[in-house]
Amino acid sequence: MYDLKLQKINLKNEEEKNEVYKFLESFGLILDKDVDYTVVFRDGNNAIKATCSKAKNIFKCFAISEDIRGENITSSLISNLVDKLFEEGIYHSFLFTKPDKVKIFTSLNFNLIYKEENAALLEYGIYNINKALDKMIAKYEIDVTTEKGALVMNCNPFTNGHRYLVEEASKKCSEVIVFVVEEDKSLFPFKDRYSMVEEGLSDFKNVKVIPGSEYIISSATFPSYFIRKEDERLKSYENIDCNIFGEYFCKKLNIIKRFVGEEPYCNVTNTYNNTLKKVMPKYGVELIEIERKCYEGNYISASKVREFIKNNQMDQVKNIIPEVTWKFLNSNKGKEIREKIQKSNSPH
Repeated sequence: MYDLKLQKINLKNEEEKNEVYKFLESFGLILDKDVDYTVVFRDGNNAIKATCSKAKNIFKCFAISEDIRGENITSSLISNLVDKLFEEGIYHSFLFTKPDKVKIFTSLNFNLIYKEENAALLEYGIYNINKALDKMIAKYEIDVTTEKGALVMNCNPFTNGHRYLVEEASKKCSEVIVFVVEEDKSLFPFKDRYSMVEEGLSDFKNVKVIPGSEYIISSATFPSYFIRKEDERLKSYENIDCNIFGEYFCKKLNIIKRFVGEEPYCNVTNTYNNTLKKVMPKYGVELIEIERKCYEGNYISASKVREFIKNNQMDQVKNIIPEVTWKFLNSNKGKEIREKIQKSNSPH
């Protein structure tokens, strides 16, 4: 092997970070903004010859100079990231990469979850998607012999609109599962969103509320480092997420209907719904789009709730949320979130 030394990059040091930026740019790549740990290999002249990073448990931003490929560099980089995760008490990780790089990582004991035209998602660690779903089935006592419907919701926060969609789904299926997106990229933390949904739907006897797991991917975690164009990145994210749901969740849990709310406002959600319409039938799953609930001529949405909070129109908020959400917004934690929304430039 070349005279290479491994170095951890200080991400707070702009000079060091810019070096990595420039190295990645020479491969047509970028350093994603959410990375929290980066390492490089330097040669005898102190020039970067290889790098990789992670964001929580997602490996990303790999690049290796042509002249040192085949020198077990990838394996060394991966080992360093895995050791770092172990230090942090994390024993399972994901990797997004280009489809032509899949063989490299499967040779290093990564398992392919799904591959599409521009991207592939792999995983590594002490469990895999099938084991995770088996555990979910056991923990939440899911009867896999019963055909069921499903909804995936973020609920940032839980509104009368969300409740209405579940109510409509519960009329069309003997069992319904509501998956609450687990990724903590929202103003309302997952733990609180989950509690609001669970309590707010407790009167529906044929509805189970379940954490979405790591496998219902958040667009916030999808990398931009190797897919620079936003529209291509969004398309790849949607394809991977929808196909994972069909290939694994629907098959394992006997889901035959997926419900979504019509999306009159958000273009991203609308294109996601269109992707679901194309993908779900491949797995024998019916995609059912339900018109959203209205209040005073406007569709109810979580973004509308946040907008009302920002403008301190709490009387309007009360009209479009269930009692459980109102109680949370008036708790100490809820008041802190309200203040954060009011101080922000835009409600996210």
